[in-house]
Amino acid sequence: MQRHLRALAGMRRSLLVIQLGGPVGDRGSFEGFGDTIAAGMAKRLDLGLATPWQAQRDPIAALGNLLALIAGTLGKMGMDVALLAQNEVAALALEGGGGSSAMAHKSNPVNAEVLVALARQVAGLSGTLNQALVHENERSGAAWTLEWLTLPQMLVSTGASLRLAQKLVEQIRIA
Repeated sequence: MQRHLRALAGMRRSLLVIQLGGPVGDRGSFEGFGDTIAAGMAKRLDLGLATPWQAQRDPIAALGNLLALIAGTLGKMGMDVALLAQNEVAALALEGGGGSSAMAHKSNPVNAEVLVALARQVAGLSGTLNQALVHENERSGAAWTLEWLTLPQMLVSTGASLRLAQKLVEQIRIA
């Protein structure tokens, strides 16, 4: 997780950016002051400075790929915990796991299982988000809409994974 945190910090200037391009994307409508205005806005807002980006969507895809890596790492942890908590293995126990209607003594590794499901969901959405890299001309309404449909869910699911992973770690008891 430390590696992912460093990667996220490294992406800050390419993700949190100001893009000022004017109506045709070249800052020409600012009477020669476009670069100065954009740089001043970026500095004042403590943001990075981007060139006009209508069809340059790779920073968005890179964020999605990082979200998939984070969720995947947490999904791997969830899978390991679920396997180690099986009755046949019993290398660890989970305090407060999900109950079983059929077997009262059983504690289901619900949080671990949800981490696995979220990892798989975010991985799939990452592939969908990468499809939004394909633009016709400079302004693809379809590609931008695909980003808007996909990236928010990836952020929500990765956030849920982080919350559940913390809860899962607190549930683990070494057998």
